[in-house]
Amino acid sequence: MGNFLERIKERARAQVKTIVLAEGEEIRTIQAADIILREGIANLIILGDEGKIAALAKGLDISKATIIDPLKSDKLGDFAQRFYEMRKAKGVTEEQAAEIVKNPLYFGVMLVKTDAADGMVAGAVNATSNVLRPCLQILKTAPGTKLVSAFFVMCVPDCEYGHNGTFIFADSGLNEDPDADAVSEIAISSAASFAQLVEAEPRVAMLSYSTYGSAKNALVDKMRLATQSAKEKRPDLILDGEFQLDAAIVPEIGKSKAPGSAVAGTANVLVFPDLNAGNIGYKLVQRLAKAEAYGPITQGIAKPVNDLSRGCSAEDIAGVTAITCVQAQSR
Repeated sequence: MGNFLERIKERARAQVKTIVLAEGEEIRTIQAADIILREGIANLIILGDEGKIAALAKGLDISKATIIDPLKSDKLGDFAQRFYEMRKAKGVTEEQAAEIVKNPLYFGVMLVKTDAADGMVAGAVNATSNVLRPCLQILKTAPGTKLVSAFFVMCVPDCEYGHNGTFIFADSGLNEDPDADAVSEIAISSAASFAQLVEAEPRVAMLSYSTYGSAKNALVDKMRLATQSAKEKRPDLILDGEFQLDAAIVPEIGKSKAPGSAVAGTANVLVFPDLNAGNIGYKLVQRLAKAEAYGPITQGIAKPVNDLSRGCSAEDIAGVTAITCVQAQSR
């Protein structure tokens, strides 16, 4: 297990938060709960039918978790009324609201909204769109943030680049074809996430197949405009572009292709032009460089909710829960 995740777990244990595991009727969730509670990473609320959860938990210890069946909870009436008030302008009726909040994903986000929990983790059996929809309807975006996006923390072994081989790749999980303004928002959020999770100064590279105008194309223009926009919004950030990947992370190539840049050759936050590039990039590094890939981690939601890969392991769920705790500590 990597040093990054060990440090995240250490930080989670230092200020324990309460996290909702919304998919309590899935064995990996229960196995993860055993790990999380045994390691003292978080307090847990597990959602689902108590009998089914008890059957899954045989041989495991989740006795310190709070189990809530949304269908039987005394919070349903209050949650339904709150959700109706939030969504009536969108045409949601009281009857519809009462049904919607029975869904564990909506019920879990309502627990976070009402401060009964500090964050939520789901996605082992639910699509990303289903996990994020209640977040956007109930929690909405964080103050000062326009866009919800997703990133991976990549920890590359025996790597001299980035921050001791650690990078953020964004957006690698959510926004398919963001425009220049959206890319600038992703860059700004990713810089904050790097500082928060990696505890180091972010150095943000806006990636392209061009460096400083070496190619002329609408694709290059998008990243050039995104760089300009991000610099105008946050002149305090160490951010530059557009860069080819080697100019962004390899010092000698950065000096050659972009002399005078504060970022070239030293980047640790890599902002991709679209989801194709970001997703392909993280998987290449994960498989060919045998990097540890933590994510997709969401950023930009008012309170932390993280989506899982449906191929995740119990250990993955425990790791994402620890990251969610650290995200919650800063709020």
